[in-house]
Amino acid sequence: MALDSKIPEGPLADKWTNHKNKINLVNPANKRNIDVIVVGTGLAGGSAAATLAELGYNVKAFCFQDSPRRAHSIAAQGGINAAKNYQGDGDSTYRLFYDTVKGGDYRSREANVYRLAEVSANIIDQCVAQGVPFAREYGGLLDNRSFGGVLVSRTFYAAGQTGQQLLLGAYSAMNRQIGRGKIKMYNRHEMLDVVIVDGKARGIIARDLVSGKIERHSAHAVVLGTGGYGNVFYLSTNAMGSNVTAAWKAHKRGAFFANPCYTQIHPTCIPVSGDHQSKLTLMSESLRNDGRIWVPKKLEDAEAIRAGKLKPTKIAEEDRDYYLERRYPAFGNLVPRDVASRAAKERCDAGYGVNATGEAVYLDFADAFMRYGREQALVKGLDVNDDVLVKKLGQEVVKTKYGNLFQMYEKIVDENPYETPMMIYPAVHYTMGGIWVDYNLMTTIPGCYAIGEANFSDHGANRLGASALMQGLADGYFVLPYTIGDYLANDIRTGPIPTDTKEFDEAEKSVRDNIDHLINNKGKYPVDYFHKKLGKIMWNKCGMSRNEADLKSAINEIAELRAEFWKDVLVPGSADEYNEELAKAGRVADFLELGELFAKDALQREESAGGHFREEYQTPEGEAKRRKEFQYVSAWEYKGEPKDAVLHKEDLVYENIEVKERSYK
Repeated sequence: MALDSKIPEGPLADKWTNHKNKINLVNPANKRNIDVIVVGTGLAGGSAAATLAELGYNVKAFCFQDSPRRAHSIAAQGGINAAKNYQGDGDSTYRLFYDTVKGGDYRSREANVYRLAEVSANIIDQCVAQGVPFAREYGGLLDNRSFGGVLVSRTFYAAGQTGQQLLLGAYSAMNRQIGRGKIKMYNRHEMLDVVIVDGKARGIIARDLVSGKIERHSAHAVVLGTGGYGNVFYLSTNAMGSNVTAAWKAHKRGAFFANPCYTQIHPTCIPVSGDHQSKLTLMSESLRNDGRIWVPKKLEDAEAIRAGKLKPTKIAEEDRDYYLERRYPAFGNLVPRDVASRAAKERCDAGYGVNATGEAVYLDFADAFMRYGREQALVKGLDVNDDVLVKKLGQEVVKTKYGNLFQMYEKIVDENPYETPMMIYPAVHYTMGGIWVDYNLMTTIPGCYAIGEANFSDHGANRLGASALMQGLADGYFVLPYTIGDYLANDIRTGPIPTDTKEFDEAEKSVRDNIDHLINNKGKYPVDYFHKKLGKIMWNKCGMSRNEADLKSAINEIAELRAEFWKDVLVPGSADEYNEELAKAGRVADFLELGELFAKDALQREESAGGHFREEYQTPEGEAKRRKEFQYVSAWEYKGEPKDAVLHKEDLVYENIEVKERSYK
């Protein structure tokens, strides 16, 4: 099957406008006769469900949480990008487009990224109208701050809880449509298969997670807004329920899976503290605006800190290595996430790590306290030479900007970050890979769409900070509502899709057989035993750095682990009740298949791009070395086993950007 990305002809800046002018539409009277299933109610799924219902479609929305407002989008902290140039610092649609493609190491689709930058400004207006409480500067205008990989301030934010506030906006829009009867909400339901009728996605099989009941739901189109698959690593910043199941079931029904090895390692996370942990906690990248990252210059100082014999505050300024400022002076602490993550790992591998495990660096706000404090002292006519007063004033400013993050850190680590530098270390965060989609956001299954983090299209090999919220809301509010009409225009006379057909029978039987096997297996080990094993293989051999030997080993180890899982997994309880272990078992089964494809994809990509560091391909300075022959999207077709997956390539053509060395020095 040849990949057709359906990118419109014409100049880049005109593609989206011209495309909207030419695609098919469904008139308002006919929208009332069309059903759309939306799986996932985060920023992408929630905004899509609300907007499609507002347009007049009949929407069935599904989430496995007890409420749409608990979607993992709520965890996003730092902000959302938009090219509104409020700061007058030279931002533009093109600059946001350029930064996003460059930040992704020239591995994203040019036309999609430009469209994302183009509609970004509309997102802010939409969210302000919904009442999202963005931070404002003294004149009342919306405030901005910077994120890594850019030279402008374009990130809109609501303290350190931007995702939560944006999700509440989408949730309120959904609730309005639920009240009108245009959205039928299915909480605590998990999609376990997509149903294909005559080659088109026509419904899903879902399990009621409370009662265990297996249900059939039909529609004229299915939209997946189900997030990413970072939990394949077991430890990640994702919510523990986040999974790949919906996307993977679509993949097994014919949706190509693109760039599965593209995983983002976030540099600003609370370090691992032991084997007892089940997830990791993100500290917003926005902290790098004011925090300076460092390790001791002397090995003996690092060793003394790890042994508890030396406090970081006792290390003199000249004995600190602000390694990002040293290596990347143009961007300093605001280099992209992949660059910052690799640099932290390099310092810790060299022995300069500062916590008990040796896997942590400092994020220090001491300079910010004094800088802001002096400014406040001048404004208030106070003594700028009173260091105690100045520090206190500065801490109040930082508290206003990042207070909930500092509070969260103290609760988890039991150290006061106002007095002692934070400790951070890279962790698995976002996944740039996902289901392959064309320009209309349709997968290779007609009528099945993927939006937000569930698709692959916008971030290349490394997502710039504050772009996840931007993509999710762009897809849900401003892209899918246009493009889905192009497909649904052919369904205005189709009528309701029946669920008593052989296709629904077969899909439900497949789901039931899988559940019956898991319940009746009566093996020796609980689900987490296998998930933890998978996570260690993934982190050690497919994580921040990779090599051919480790990747080949990982493929074999994961295949063996998957066979052991189906033979020895123990799932207590029954299928016809609330059974979280059963739900978890199904998700881990899918992670085990994805993990093998992930390693296979990483093995064939013989280059270092973004956060995907192949040790065989690096510059003399130890930076990532991209190779032109890998300037493509790897889209995998399911053929029964991950080892048998067939690779299809979508060549990436850059007509508006010069592909060059990705330097942040």
